[in-house]
Amino acid sequence: MKTRLFCLFLMFLGKMAVAQDPVRLSLPEVVERARSQSIAARQATTTRETRYWEYRTYLSNYKPQLMLNGNLPAFTRSFTQVQQPDGTILFQPVRNNNSSLSLSLSQSIPGTGGTLYATSALQRFDDFDRKNTLYSGTPVAIGYTQPLFQFNALRWDRRIEPLKYRESQQAYKESLEQIAVRANTLYFELLLAQVNLQIAETNLKNTGNILRIAEEKYTLGKTTRNEILQIQLEQLKARKAVGTARRDVEVSSLSLKAYTGLPAADRIELLLPPAISRIAIDSAVAIRESFENRSDAIGFRRRMEEAERAVAKARGDNSLNALMTATLGFSNRGATVPDLYRRPQDQQTLQIEFGIPVLDWGRSKSRLKTAQVNRQLAEYTVEQDRQTFRQEVHTQVTLFEMLRDQLSLTSQADTIASEKYQIAQERYILGKLTITELSIAFAEKDQAKRDYVYALRDLWGAHYQLRALTLYDFENQRKIP
Repeated sequence: MKTRLFCLFLMFLGKMAVAQDPVRLSLPEVVERARSQSIAARQATTTRETRYWEYRTYLSNYKPQLMLNGNLPAFTRSFTQVQQPDGTILFQPVRNNNSSLSLSLSQSIPGTGGTLYATSALQRFDDFDRKNTLYSGTPVAIGYTQPLFQFNALRWDRRIEPLKYRESQQAYKESLEQIAVRANTLYFELLLAQVNLQIAETNLKNTGNILRIAEEKYTLGKTTRNEILQIQLEQLKARKAVGTARRDVEVSSLSLKAYTGLPAADRIELLLPPAISRIAIDSAVAIRESFENRSDAIGFRRRMEEAERAVAKARGDNSLNALMTATLGFSNRGATVPDLYRRPQDQQTLQIEFGIPVLDWGRSKSRLKTAQVNRQLAEYTVEQDRQTFRQEVHTQVTLFEMLRDQLSLTSQADTIASEKYQIAQERYILGKLTITELSIAFAEKDQAKRDYVYALRDLWGAHYQLRALTLYDFENQRKIP
């Protein structure tokens, strides 16, 4: 029985050990998790879906529309005034039902802004007081309405809405790349905290070893009490640094987990990313890809089209506004529904409604001039934004190249500082170096390691930012799908 309990206890400890093993993650893995699992990614996906259904709504405006309209029932019971032959008014009781039903099919014509339609209608009138029922209807009618000299919204929507949809698709890709930028920042915050913890723990261990050596030297009379106190002070600083680093690791870990959707219970251990050295970036290629891929580049054209649309609308609203309606069909009346389809009468309608501004005290002219000035302002603004856009990409390419060179220098400095510290340790043990000089080598080693991580962070951040600015994968030489 005791043996069995002991085995169960060992199995429990084994499971606990497995559960406590850290999850080792690389930068690409964290970025991919953020792109697929983060709340920001879900928000970007939802926004993209919203734009998609808005685009589907726009497309439906150019499809045939089938509509069933009715007024069932339409019962009335009241008193209504009836003028008598002698001119007097009497209020007579009325009880009737006047129901109607119509089915219509319409098709918009984008080129002209008109609407072609076909309709069939049926109306029933029941007079309950006189016990009389009448039917009236239009078996079939075909008509066409055409605005004359007016703003054609359908034609302008056909020019602008596809641009808005393409802009939203590219904006979604940019959102994912910006998520990568943010994930990169959080990754290196945790990585730097972990590196600081490693440095602090190593320093604490090394300080303890140095303190033991110094105490032996002090026993032999080869060092001073002041030097012992200095090392003890360094040890206290190292312990404090360990506590601070552990706190920073915990805070940074929670931030990364919350953003990327990683389980809160997992203990994360991040891998040091490699240096980016083989990616060749041409500024001209980056600028060209930005203007081909970015949502802002599509937005430049969309904003100019919207300014032109505003001018066209102001011009159309200020001139002669007329609406022509033409209908050709059949209608009839009868005591029953079949009577409506026996020798129906021809029905024709031709109507032109118009409105001409005669005196508006300059309102029409002011609206047109306002739209034209806004169009001119849009031209200047878009041109300025184009230049800023181009300069931003060029600056990012230059920054990336500078940071790559900087990383090479910090890598060399890290190697040199580590070697220098090893030599300083050996010389201190041999009594050829003071504790102050050893502390300086100590600090230089730590700072060089941190500087290398900072340089890696800046270079990878510039890499992901450049992807977001161009929507181009320079590593694989292809557009970001």
